[in-house]
Amino acid sequence: MINIKSAAEIEAMKAAGRLSAKVLRKTGELVRPGISTLELDRFAENLIRMEGGIPAFLGYNGFPGSICASINNQIVHGIPSQNVILKEGDIISIDTGAIVDGWVGDNAATFAVGTISPESQRLLEVTEASMWAGIEAARPSGHLGDIGHAVQSTAEAAGFGVVREYVGHGVGHVMHEDPNVPNFGHKGRGLKLKAGMVIAIEPMINIGSYQTKGPLADGWTIVTADGSLSAHFERTIAITEAGPVIITAE
Repeated sequence: MINIKSAAEIEAMKAAGRLSAKVLRKTGELVRPGISTLELDRFAENLIRMEGGIPAFLGYNGFPGSICASINNQIVHGIPSQNVILKEGDIISIDTGAIVDGWVGDNAATFAVGTISPESQRLLEVTEASMWAGIEAARPSGHLGDIGHAVQSTAEAAGFGVVREYVGHGVGHVMHEDPNVPNFGHKGRGLKLKAGMVIAIEPMINIGSYQTKGPLADGWTIVTADGSLSAHFERTIAITEAGPVIITAE
């Protein structure tokens, strides 16, 4: 069931969105060679709690971290660890979520660790651009396929693969609501979009094939099937008559 939010509910969701955005930004600022992903996780959890929120990921279906920290060929759901130390040239997707007053904010970005290759930089830029293209397509009377088509066409024009198995989703009092929001599709196809829908648009884009492998032995981490690099960007947005509104904005 799709939960349509009122204008007041959308406004109320912005507190969780602001906190999630702040945590993502500040955690990203700590990214550097030599830091562990567990240090990033502890910082994010402490900041969420200090600001009066609850980590949305911690314990979610048993997930052991407050962030997802996915490095290089890891697409999503990387588990923070003291044994995973970032090194020069890596890229890391950090996914953060916070609950404030019962509402969830969910967002992600991929960060460069020190100096990265031109190919890696282009992957980050194209993935973020594909997210914004998808957001721009999220308008009343449009269709889910419009969002997916916008993401897919942006990424594939750059020669990259668009992950199929993992998608965006509705957001509300729980982190994953209906509908699923694929990052591929055809214009004019799929569910009709309505004002009041709140969704997370989150392209996962690979330098190589779109195919995935996993979860790995940890039960969570998803990687590219061909070992190529992957990037991930995400914002929670509300669809309104005036256009898309970013919920996860500071």
